[in-house]
Amino acid sequence: MALPETIEIVPLDKPVRAEITVPGSKSITNRALILAALADGEVTLAGALWSEDTQVMAEALQKLGSEIKVEPDPEEFCNRTITVKGLGGNIPNGGTAEKPLELFVGNAGTAARFLAAFVCLGNGVYRLSGVPRMHERPQAALFEALRGLGYLVESEKANDKLPAKIFGSSSRGNEAPCEKSGIRNPKSEIDQSLLTSAATKEKKCRVSIAESSQFASALLLCAKTGGWKVEVVGENAEESPYVAMTAKMIEAFPHHGGKFQIEPDASSGSYFAAVNWVLWAGTHSLESDVTVKNWPTTDWQIDSRYLELITGIRSKTEISRKHDLGDSIMLDIVISPLNLPRPAATTSGLFLPDSKRTTPRPAKMVFRDLDRLRVQETDRVEAIVTELKKLGTNISETNNVITIIPDCALHLPAGQHIETYNDHRVAMCFAVLGLKVPGIKIKNPACVKKTFPNFFQKFATPPPKGLGATIRDAKTGRKLAVEELFAE
Repeated sequence: MALPETIEIVPLDKPVRAEITVPGSKSITNRALILAALADGEVTLAGALWSEDTQVMAEALQKLGSEIKVEPDPEEFCNRTITVKGLGGNIPNGGTAEKPLELFVGNAGTAARFLAAFVCLGNGVYRLSGVPRMHERPQAALFEALRGLGYLVESEKANDKLPAKIFGSSSRGNEAPCEKSGIRNPKSEIDQSLLTSAATKEKKCRVSIAESSQFASALLLCAKTGGWKVEVVGENAEESPYVAMTAKMIEAFPHHGGKFQIEPDASSGSYFAAVNWVLWAGTHSLESDVTVKNWPTTDWQIDSRYLELITGIRSKTEISRKHDLGDSIMLDIVISPLNLPRPAATTSGLFLPDSKRTTPRPAKMVFRDLDRLRVQETDRVEAIVTELKKLGTNISETNNVITIIPDCALHLPAGQHIETYNDHRVAMCFAVLGLKVPGIKIKNPACVKKTFPNFFQKFATPPPKGLGATIRDAKTGRKLAVEELFAE
């Protein structure tokens, strides 16, 4: 049964004690799928996320010739154990210039960027396309780097975005792919000569990650197989968390076959890591004890830092998307209006042990370096600011910097709804806020299928495996059963 068009989150009115499991990391899963497809042997990926984005990747790899077996994971419904028979660097399937092999990437940035580099190792011609929003997202720096390596990339609208045709090369650079295809680079004659030169010399490229670190990750994942030397510019690669994740995965991965364990997604876990603080903030405080099972202990995911931040081990008045957090910065922005002093006494009478206590965050929060949020599933800066203003939040934004001063009287006016812009993280962030603020009604909740299809089920499942929250059909007011809350 499909989720209703709009749901209402009913605030919790009693403390919660729960341990929540969350699906595997999307970032790690999609990197692991590429590495497994390139491996020399069979690789088993344990704890792999099975959601819209990772299914898009797996389906594309199968279309390219990978043998993939998918089995249920007994620990987490939205995970799978995925076994991939490595291709050893050979991609058997491909199309022609007249009829390229079609690969649909939806709105998955990792799939779009990683597959663009991956198919360059193939024997044929490939066409990558996605949903309209994916066709608006940046690709230019990656396409330029691939051209520098000697591959022909044709953007159909001549804007260096998807849809695009990519011409692979089985000769590994001995002959320029553009010459083999007989098709001229639409850019210019100068670009054509540069491609020919690049393909006959050492295969080096330079890629900027100013707009997305996924450009560098795409190239690095395929660099060894392709014989590419990749220089990352625009930001220090060692300081870019997602590029660092890629490098560490390449080093740790069983390239000749074996098992690879994918850790839980820290960004997904952050929504539940924040629950104790959200229920405690402001009036009618509830001292709850909600934990996330198997919280990541490596430093691969930048959002693994969120647990430290929200539990008050360190306190910051300014948080950077570049240096402090990844996608979970969106959640921190959305719940920051609840940043109020702790009352002298709690209404619940429950007290957490010192190791789990939260401390009040500063009264003014500043969030910086948010420019990349503008070019993801939606313009996330505009989306967050617009929706928080509906609640009466004291919020301002200038030059990709958001400033919030807490407001103890948050409420959603009658007849208003939270727009999600088909963005899973917008939906999940405001759902967490709805555990405290009455009247939060979320449109298109099924958009969470992109990374966390059973997100709302974990909200409604009784403790200790869920929060026990009530979720209603906003149109009828009917309480929805757990089984009705899966996003398909």
